[in-house]
Amino acid sequence: MPDEELTVDQLAARVGMTVRNVRAYAGRGLIPPPRLVGRTGYYGHDHVARLTLVRELLDKGYTLAAVERMLGELPDGALALGVFETLVNPWTPSEPEELDELQLSERAGVPHDPAVIARLVELGIAERLDDGRLRIANTDLLRTGLDVIRLGVPLDAIFEMLPKLFAQADAVAKIYVELFRSTVWRDFTNAGMPPEGWPEIQRTLEGIIPLAGQALVAAFRDSMAREIEVAAYEELGLDPKTLPSTG
Repeated sequence: MPDEELTVDQLAARVGMTVRNVRAYAGRGLIPPPRLVGRTGYYGHDHVARLTLVRELLDKGYTLAAVERMLGELPDGALALGVFETLVNPWTPSEPEELDELQLSERAGVPHDPAVIARLVELGIAERLDDGRLRIANTDLLRTGLDVIRLGVPLDAIFEMLPKLFAQADAVAKIYVELFRSTVWRDFTNAGMPPEGWPEIQRTLEGIIPLAGQALVAAFRDSMAREIEVAAYEELGLDPKTLPSTG
């Protein structure tokens, strides 16, 4: 509820921080002062939103100084904060998962090999935690990879393919981001970032990722069918140039 007010202890519990950290971040100006009633401070929705964003940025590896700078440059208002929250966490298709090395090996159906785990960490698919367990941020990607392994594709081939896949995904993402920046965002900034324009910016940001994914899947489906057909012709010793044109 936007009108709900919390004590500092309740605020800390709500955002998953210690009271000491909440007070420290307040002292650095990362949240506005509370509403005081006598000696008790009361915090609202904006405080929860800002501290949640602080925690998420720190979890992503930003330094406290960088978080201070970003929030300091952010335009005032809950609408701008909501847009920035969308930028930080534009799409979370699955919850992160934590498991140990043996559990991961069992799930993949392959013998435990520290070198394989090290490669997963190197590729950014897994993150090693302080207790030695592994944190998988993108469980959908892991699940897909495990399904490919079960189809009989060697791990080495998958590891060789993944950087190429990530590079192609980066290229497609840049196309859509540049589309947004050169149209909707440019018009918004040229208009002086009017307060009434923030909701539309947020709606666009929240919608562009799933729509981009749908368009990419549709285009990929056609390309994959074509490439399989070409490969089949080549493997059978036929000339791919004799394939019927799709253009």
